[in-house]
Amino acid sequence: MSSIASQVILHPIVSQSLKLWATTAGRDKTYRAVQYFARFLAWYLIRRGNTVQGARWNNLKSSLASGRKLMRLFKPLENLQAALRAVPSSTNVLEQITTIGRHLAYFGYLSYDMIVWAHSVRFIMLTPERAIKVNKTSLRFWLVGILFSIANGVFKAGRLANEAGVLRSPSSEKNSLGDDAAKRARLAAIATQSGSTRHQLFIDTLDVSLPASALGLVDLNDGVVGILGFISSVMALGTQWNSVSK
Repeated sequence: MSSIASQVILHPIVSQSLKLWATTAGRDKTYRAVQYFARFLAWYLIRRGNTVQGARWNNLKSSLASGRKLMRLFKPLENLQAALRAVPSSTNVLEQITTIGRHLAYFGYLSYDMIVWAHSVRFIMLTPERAIKVNKTSLRFWLVGILFSIANGVFKAGRLANEAGVLRSPSSEKNSLGDDAAKRARLAAIATQSGSTRHQLFIDTLDVSLPASALGLVDLNDGVVGILGFISSVMALGTQWNSVSK
């Protein structure tokens, strides 16, 4: 019995999970996945008339949302630093502009989100009208940040596709063995970057509905929003899983 317990506890997947949850990003993505699944399940249960169980999952969703806001305190400074680092970047101009815009938008989103959290725990007191305005401003910044991220992904995917096309063109085939090896290595690197870019672009395409729905720009029920948020969270969690496994 102890041998079976040891095999389970010391299993590589358990060890990998602990490494994942040792990172702030890993915990946040896990909580986010559970939060949006709880949102979907609460909607489903209430729709079926099971209001008691639905309320339990709604409470879990709200608690996780508040906890994630606490984990993100002072994170706006990271986005501000990232925006400043992107200013002297020598990358594609459109990618540079959208990168800076994304980080500045997330800086605004997370800054206002700190105020939303502080009001929710009664650390600061806002009038109902002011609280609604602050929350909407936070959501607008979030939406703009995702749109910048989508634009950045489109521009980057186009650039990588063009680079791959140039390397595969007949004019580039007359190379020495050393150049040919370098070209294959570059094509492999481009393929990896393209895969990562498409992955993030798909996540952003799912996530854009979240602030858009909260702002009333699209009409989606909590079930749809919950499923979309859950899928994007699991995809982001997979990226973080691969990151900590290296």
